[in-house]
Amino acid sequence: MTASELQPVRTDDGLASQGARQTSRATLLAFVVPAVAIFVLFTLYPVLRTIWNSTQTLGPMGNGTFVGLQNFEEILFRDKTFWKAVSNTAIFTIVGTIADVAGGLLLALCLYAGAPMSRTLRVIWFTPVLMSYVVVGIIWTWLYDYDWGLINHILRWIGLGALEQSWLGDPNTALWAVLVTHLWKWLGFNMIICLAALSALPKEVLGAAELDACGWWAKLVYVITPMLWPTLLNLTVLSFIGKMMMFDLVWIMTGGGPLWATETVSTYVYKRAFNWNTFNLGYPSAIAVLWSGMIIAFVLLMMRLFRQRERLEF
Repeated sequence: MTASELQPVRTDDGLASQGARQTSRATLLAFVVPAVAIFVLFTLYPVLRTIWNSTQTLGPMGNGTFVGLQNFEEILFRDKTFWKAVSNTAIFTIVGTIADVAGGLLLALCLYAGAPMSRTLRVIWFTPVLMSYVVVGIIWTWLYDYDWGLINHILRWIGLGALEQSWLGDPNTALWAVLVTHLWKWLGFNMIICLAALSALPKEVLGAAELDACGWWAKLVYVITPMLWPTLLNLTVLSFIGKMMMFDLVWIMTGGGPLWATETVSTYVYKRAFNWNTFNLGYPSAIAVLWSGMIIAFVLLMMRLFRQRERLEF
């Protein structure tokens, strides 16, 4: 064998790198194109179509007449039911978000402090999160029943029968009854997130606070809460968005009644689109577009107001 035959075969580095780039580009397209196609087909196109429909008077057969901003004018200045739904949704969202995040934090602090039966309580408090809205709605509808519901039964049993209510049938209590049900379902989720954030706090900082004779309340306000601020902010935004779009629990328990007392914007959109014989799909599309814009605006405002000004360094 000659010396030339012993020399290694040299490949063209330029061709090799070009082939590698082509392979990586093909692999990238193979993963990206299906995801982009699904996004365009099931997200982008419906959004753009809804925006277009909101400017029309659209019949059930798809025959539409362009009306510009007439639907929005009707919603903002002449639709009293819409503003009632906005009022209900605002109350549900503001009160529910505060109670949701604060309640989850309190439950997490209870477990973090080593309450008795903490493992059992963790399972009990988190179990409602695993239930569907249908199951939760049916359970609490039974509990709220006037004649044989557990809540009124307990009130009669302890001698407080004068306080029994038709909880879902009274316009004064229906919205709050649904809100309690919603909180019962989601407190466990916020609890788990807050508990995970508490477990990740640096022990050195907490230990230093204890060495400085910092009481539990002062440590919570001045040490723990500032370090948990990013987590609490994210939970607040997520809870806010979820409650602004609340539909399924309200629909199952009350259907928006009685007398529009629990009507939310989402249930109102559904009724105008499918339940009412108005034969104008452009109007509910306009409500959906307007409400989506309001949600985005409120979320951006919240992020701006509650944005952490100073990054905490450990």
